[in-house]
Amino acid sequence: MQLDPNQTWVLTEQRAQAETDPRRKANLEIVVKHMKADARCDIDAVLATLTNAPKYKWHGEPDDVTLNPEGVAAVAEFYDMAIVRAGAHRLEWIVDRVIADDDAVFTEGVMRLAYPGDHTEVGIEVDDPEAYYLSEARTAVVWPIDRETGLIIGEEIYKSTDEMAGIQGRKITLDQIAPLENAA
Repeated sequence: MQLDPNQTWVLTEQRAQAETDPRRKANLEIVVKHMKADARCDIDAVLATLTNAPKYKWHGEPDDVTLNPEGVAAVAEFYDMAIVRAGAHRLEWIVDRVIADDDAVFTEGVMRLAYPGDHTEVGIEVDDPEAYYLSEARTAVVWPIDRETGLIIGEEIYKSTDEMAGIQGRKITLDQIAPLENAA
C-alpha cells in the first residue's frame, strides 16, 4: 500500500492550467494554493488563502464545534490541533472531479489519511501504536470563493462513509508515504 500526498492537487492544478476564464482560473488557483499549504502543514499559508471570516462546515457532524470552526483563530486552532499536533497531515486525495464557476470550486474523490497508531483521539484500538493507519472515504468539498477578495470563504465537506471503518486493516509505515514534491 502506498500513499502519495502529491496526488491531492493534480487534477485541480491541471484544470486551473486549462481554464481560460480569468475568474474561474483564479478560483482554481487559490484552491490549489490552499491544498499545497495544507500538505506542508503551513497554517499561515492556509490562512492566507482564506477570507477574514472563514467558516468550515462538516456536513456529517454539524454539531461538532471543533470540526466546524468559524473565524480565523478557530480555523488556525483546528489546523494546529486536528492536523499538525495530531500528526494527521499525511493525506492523499485522488480528486477525480473538479467543477469551477464564478463563486466556488467543487472537488471530489477518494481521500486517504494516515493517522498515527498512538493517536488516542481516534479511539480505535490498533495492533501497532508505532505504525500509521489509513482512513478512507469518498470526499467532496465545496470551496466558496469571495468575489471581492478572491479568497476562500471556507470549506463545506461531505463524506460518503465513516472514514474510520476498517482502519485497523489499513496499516502503513512512513516509508510507504511519498515525500512532498512541488508543494510550494
